[in-house]
Parts: sequence; C-alpha cells; structure tokens
Amino acid sequence: MRMRDWVILSGNANRPLAEKICAKLDKPLGRCDIRRFSDGEIFVEVGENVRGRDVYIIQSTARPVNDTLMELLVMIDALRRASAKEITAIVPYYGYARQDRKVAPRTPISAKLVADLFTAAGATRLVSMDLHAGQIQGFFNIPFDNLFAAPVLLDYFRQLALTDLVVVSPDAGGVERARYYAKRLDANVAVIDKRRTGPNVARAMSVVGDVAGKTAIILDDMIDTAGTLCEAVHAVRGCGAKSIYAAATHGIFSGPAFERLQQAGLERVVVTDTILQSETLPELIVELSVADLLAEAIYRIHNYDSVSSLFI
Repeated sequence: MRMRDWVILSGNANRPLAEKICAKLDKPLGRCDIRRFSDGEIFVEVGENVRGRDVYIIQSTARPVNDTLMELLVMIDALRRASAKEITAIVPYYGYARQDRKVAPRTPISAKLVADLFTAAGATRLVSMDLHAGQIQGFFNIPFDNLFAAPVLLDYFRQLALTDLVVVSPDAGGVERARYYAKRLDANVAVIDKRRTGPNVARAMSVVGDVAGKTAIILDDMIDTAGTLCEAVHAVRGCGAKSIYAAATHGIFSGPAFERLQQAGLERVVVTDTILQSETLPELIVELSVADLLAEAIYRIHNYDSVSSLFI
C-alpha cells in the first residue's frame, strides 16, 4: 500500500523539539512563515503544498501561552483553507489544562474553551502528553491521544539504580500515575495530603505512606512555580526520607521556581523538553528528550498502528 503523503510543520513555541522529531522520522521540517503585525497580530503563510495531504503541527501552548495558542489556531485555519486532508495538532504541553472544572461560582472551564477553539479552527486530531487532567480528552469530539513520558523518565531512574525507593504523589489526583511508576520501579507509593488555597498556592498537610529511611521520587505532571513540589519535599523530609528526587513531564519554571528548587535540598529534578526553556537550566535540573517517543507516536498514527502499545 502506498504511504499517504504527509507534512510536518512547527510553530515558534518549541522548534528544537520539532527538528529532533523530524530527524528521527527522516523528514524535513516543512516551510511555514509566521509573522506579526506591529500590534502583535499573527499572520501565517504555509510554504508547502498541503492540498490532500496529512499535516502534523508541533506546538506546545507554553509561555507566552496566549501567543502560542493563537499561533497554533491560525496555523490550523490556514491549513484547513488550503485543503489539507487531515490536520493533527501535536501539543506536547496543553495550556489551560489546570482549568478543567469549576472551582468556585462564576469561574470558567477554560480547558473546554480551548478544546472548542481547536475544533472550530479545523483540527481533526489532537495529540498531547501527560495531560494535567485526563478527562480533558472528553471535551473533544475528535480523536485525542494522551501520551505519557513514562518510558523516558523510567529509563533514567533505572539507570541510577536507586534502592529503597518510594514514589510520592504530591496530591491525590496523581496517585494513579505514582502507582504506574512504582510498579515498574519495584517501589512503594506514598501520597501527600495537599490543600490548595489559590492559584499556584498549595500547602502539604501530611504524608500518607512510609517514607522513613527511603529514597523518595516526588512525581508530578508539571513544575510551575515549584510551590507544590517544595511543600512536598518539606513534608517527605520531615517524615525521614534519606534522599529526595523530583520528576515531572513539563518544566514550566515560572516566577521563583529555580530559586525554590535550589533551596529545597533535592538530589536532582528531572523534566522533559516538552517546553522550550528560555534560559539555561541550573545543574540541579536534568532535561530529557521526548522527541523519539513523539516521533514514534506520529509514525504510528499516520500508519494506523497502535499508539497505546508504546506504554504497555
């Protein structure tokens, strides 16, 4: 069977990741000119013939979130109007995912709004990685693949050959993720009882599980201001953990994040390259690439192969 023709494009949010993915797939990155008017308005001109072709756009909706999101939406619209057959948005980091439900009266569900925008623009499939809330997939009436960085992070921790491990979830919502990692690392699980008092403000109340004398890996989907993580570190250390590592898929690192992490006494902080860093990372932080994983997922999607088998 003749392979369907396809094109890979990238926005400006994380072009180095797109280039790594293209290198893995042995395909050139398609031409796409993204410009701005003097007032910041975005203009896109695709330099490839996409009529009847499948197009994959790689763009995390990371900082500046509104700019990268709008850039992606305009790209999708340009491709739809150019008669692309399928338009798959590869969004390694899905912005607005933390707003997946009403947390108080008269507040939005912005993750649903963003889902509607993608659909209205003309996307035919979404691919993301380690969604903050898995139920966001239900906001879409088009196919959605939620990938996991687990194979990359697990390989790293296996190479460290750590002993007496316990995987710690910083809140109740991450317990399933912690269990998945613990099973594959032959480790125990612990959970932090957390109270959130506002956006980017959390307080660790207690630790459920045995961490005394153990090596703890605090596992989350993202590190933003590092407030939640540092609260978890203090709680776990207070319960007698002998050493503490941290791991997350998305390294947002906004505000006082770097300062907090360097003062927390962590052995290492491990993240992936779903988000392009605007500055050099401190030595404490290790960045792993998910390019091979995303490239394999794109290849399987394009060839109608199983994606879930990547994570079994």
